[in-house]
Amino acid sequence: MKNKKYVIVRTYSAGCFAGYFESKNGQEVTLTQARRLWQWSGAASLSQLAVDGTSNPGGCKFPAPTMRHILHQAIETIEATEAAKKSIEAVPVWKV
Repeated sequence: MKNKKYVIVRTYSAGCFAGYFESKNGQEVTLTQARRLWQWSGAASLSQLAVDGTSNPGGCKFPAPTMRHILHQAIETIEATEAAKKSIEAVPVWKV
C-alpha cells in the first residue's frame, strides 16, 4: 500500500482499528487492510501502540484484515510509525 498512511482509528462504539487510510468524511473514516484491535498487550495505550508497536505480539488479539472497512463515529485517528505498522501487521491472526 505504497503512499498510503497507516493509522489507528478509535471509534465511539465499534472499537479500534489499524489500517491504511483511504478517506474521511465528517466522522466517517474508510480504511483498507484494516485489522480490529480487539485486545492488545505490550503497549500502554493506543498512542504507544502507534509509535512503538507491541512488545508482546502473542498477547494481542487482532483478527484478519478486512479488504475495506468504513468506520462510523471515528473520534481519534493516530498516524502510525513504520515500526508500529510492521509490528501490528506481524501479530498472528486471531481466530476462534
